Amino acid sequence: MAEADQPVFIRKMAFAFYAFLLILGIVFYIGWGLYFGTWNLFTKENIGVYAVTIVLVLFGLTGMLLYRRD
Repeated sequence: MAEADQPVFIRKMAFAFYAFLLILGIVFYIGWGLYFGTWNLFTKENIGVYAVTIVLVLFGLTGMLLYRRD
């Protein structure tokens, strides 16, 4: 299916989902920092938080770029 053949509603829903992933990644990072009092994700103890944050943010950004309005 060509990109122009996709219904507008599906593109908007996909964009909204990826925007949600981006926001979730940012909120997760801020929430973790506030709750545990640490903002350094590169320490050995926080590497899992870094992995989750990066995956959410990068998937969100990539999806938003792919489904943005032309």
